[in-house]
Amino acid sequence: MDVRTRNNIVVTGREDGPIVLLAHGFGCDQNLWRLVTPILAEQFRVVLFDYVGSGKSDVTAWRPQRYSTLDGYTKDVLEICRQLDLRDVVFVGHSVSAMVGVLATIAEPRRFAKLILVTPSPRYIDDGDYRGGFSHADIDELLESLESNYLGWSATMAPVIMGNPDRPELGKELENAFCQTDPAIARVFARTTFLADNRADLAKVSVPTLAIECAQDVVAPREVGRYVRDQIPGCQLVTMAATGHCPQLSAPQATAKAIASFV
Repeated sequence: MDVRTRNNIVVTGREDGPIVLLAHGFGCDQNLWRLVTPILAEQFRVVLFDYVGSGKSDVTAWRPQRYSTLDGYTKDVLEICRQLDLRDVVFVGHSVSAMVGVLATIAEPRRFAKLILVTPSPRYIDDGDYRGGFSHADIDELLESLESNYLGWSATMAPVIMGNPDRPELGKELENAFCQTDPAIARVFARTTFLADNRADLAKVSVPTLAIECAQDVVAPREVGRYVRDQIPGCQLVTMAATGHCPQLSAPQATAKAIASFV
């Protein structure tokens, strides 16, 4: 299968610019980068894609066995890089894609120049002294609600994840993105996302890394940002004066500036 079609790859920006590969998070697609993309495209060659099962990807390529762990999404990223012969890539991963980027750079470090993690979390569940922001019971309840009534879960959770209650249109956009995903696929991706534990992988990252967090984020609290910074060798941490888990929508100028400054 042609990877360009499978993952709905879109390339824009400067032909001779550094390559920035933008990877979306759970329940989203490349459209959520649309406010950041034009800004980055002035300086960089920007590559966007949809994970299989998201956006305008080829849903017939989706297999539960492949996408029940983050390894399947990591393989997608590496196959995209090979198909397009991308080198010296700056991988920008939002939310769960931050850990996909971690795994991709560990697998093929020579292909990547830098790693940028936007609102990352290596584990969402609290564990001893580690604070991920959720208890086991929280995640069990979240997954049970998602599996029993995905559309209802989307309507309830999207505004919480997005934050910015004074800008309800942002939460509505995230809800719409969630609702465009096949519920059966979303259930698998949700378990893959919220039950993952990539803490042990952070120390293996060998490329220059930037973590970008928001000052207020219920999904990835600031303790998580500090943990990521401390565990990845030489990692820098930028805290934006922004709210919510999707700053590429709520604070696109600041997000683009943070990305461009590191590239």
